Amino acid sequence: MARSTSSFDESDARIRPNKKGSRPRTKDRPSHDDAVLGRIITVDRGRYTAIVAEDTPQERVLIAARARELRRTPVVAGDFVSLVGNVSGDADTLARLVRVEERRTLLRRSADDTDPVERAVVANADQLVIVVAAANPEPRTGFIDRALVAAYDAGIAPLLLVTKADIKDPAELLANYEHLDMTVVVSRTAADTASGVDARSDDGLSALLAGSAVEQLREHLEGRVSVLVGHSGVGKSTMVNALTGSQRATGGVNAVTGRGRHTSSSALALRLTGGAPGSWIIDTPGIRSFGLAHVDPDRILQAFPDLEPGTDDCERGCLHDSYAVRCGLDGWVTEGHAGEAGPARLASLRRLLEAGIRAEGRAEAKELGTSQ
Repeated sequence: MARSTSSFDESDARIRPNKKGSRPRTKDRPSHDDAVLGRIITVDRGRYTAIVAEDTPQERVLIAARARELRRTPVVAGDFVSLVGNVSGDADTLARLVRVEERRTLLRRSADDTDPVERAVVANADQLVIVVAAANPEPRTGFIDRALVAAYDAGIAPLLLVTKADIKDPAELLANYEHLDMTVVVSRTAADTASGVDARSDDGLSALLAGSAVEQLREHLEGRVSVLVGHSGVGKSTMVNALTGSQRATGGVNAVTGRGRHTSSSALALRLTGGAPGSWIIDTPGIRSFGLAHVDPDRILQAFPDLEPGTDDCERGCLHDSYAVRCGLDGWVTEGHAGEAGPARLASLRRLLEAGIRAEGRAEAKELGTSQ
């Protein structure tokens, strides 16, 4: 006997819910039109400290967590970001960071010349202050040259700050950069003009910062966002304390290794004391290496404007390294166009170029499976 069609009615059947949620997923993201703009002043273990309503009576500092969709986007000190949620800045509240605004500049580095992964250091800086000591620890022109390359690559104006000049005359060091259009500030010690900020290391070889140097540097920082980089022990945090009134930890130099101790663990943006709106100093952790794996070799050459004109006499395809035949840079330096420091500058350029070539060769070998 034929079964009635009504027996196949399944309108009361139970439908299991979607394991991933009852609502369909969508690629549409909220516009966050109500977001407030903030400046990141430091990053610490997944929490982002931002200042909002800057230079207004409503200015406040708040803590934020990064939204899930930004988990692969680096957020660094100096970034302007959009914040939603609880943006009151009250204690024990947490906002949500939903967007990183377009950056004017981005200072980058790699761990070394063989590491292709670039690391964002600071965003939206106007000026890179390269801090070295005239002695204790000894200055390294290689570090200065690398920092200059990174600055020019990022479109940031460089400034060289030489500390501890009372220990050793920095004239020989500065001769390497006399042909560059770069501001130089030298910090010497004078008992009658000392700032009162003690920069003395445990070994007793440092001394009080000269007040005149502090004020001279202040003039160049006014109205700008400046990032300070340098090896540990060169007096970087001491100078930051003198300019901002903060209490960043300072440390000495190991008498055996000649290296300083890391006293800053994360980049921190601080206001210049008495400065105009927009005057910020970003103190970075002591950097031992400034890898340039992310910088194109042609950009490296642009960081040596005292040598670059010499490439006009190079043959097409010249790599300008120490193996180049009839490289125009050799004649340019020999004829004295780059000054007395020309040979040392050319050697530094070639070290940087050859490090990039070696890194590129290792990367290609690894990709082909022929690396050792």
